[in-house]
Amino acid sequence: HLLYCGSALLSRTQDLPQLLATLEQHSELLTAFRAKEHLFVHAGVVAWEGKAIIIPGRSMSGKTTLVRALLAAGAEYYSDEFAVLDAEGRVHPYPVPLSIRDGDNSVGCKIPLETLSIQPGTEPLPVGLVVVTQYKPYARWRPETLTPSQAMLALMNNTVAARREPTFTMPILKQVAMGATSIASKRGGAKRIVPAILQHL
Repeated sequence: HLLYCGSALLSRTQDLPQLLATLEQHSELLTAFRAKEHLFVHAGVVAWEGKAIIIPGRSMSGKTTLVRALLAAGAEYYSDEFAVLDAEGRVHPYPVPLSIRDGDNSVGCKIPLETLSIQPGTEPLPVGLVVVTQYKPYARWRPETLTPSQAMLALMNNTVAARREPTFTMPILKQVAMGATSIASKRGGAKRIVPAILQHL
């Protein structure tokens, strides 16, 4: 099987499911890059007491594990892949299946939300907290408060179309960074830090 985007070869494989996974991933990224009315930031997102918690991060950063721990504590699911921001800096639901990895496997297994008894949010929400973190074995949770500039840089680093149209993307990221509390720390186990995270809202 061959998968092209224009003249660029994206995948050459005999494994059809692998090819379809590549197609899905590329389609998501292309949509995120070309979106005109919303800004896509690589992040996990949950809601707590009417405010969104954004956890920016790429694959393998541990955001899915933290999202699941927050859901277990009673948070509402919004996304495991992108924080979808509108021009006012509000987060819209993007309730894709959770991508759960088995050990060090770099390819996540998509688990349908109904299998995990997850009911996603439906309304756009203001961002109340940005959590910049990455899993490191045995790391201690020592959060530092970020300035709006530092928070904006962290969000920009995970924004798919950050440089495509700065006049559109920068005002949105600025609104989020100015309106939310932002913290950063490496972390160990996700469950242990959930109460400390929620205290910041």
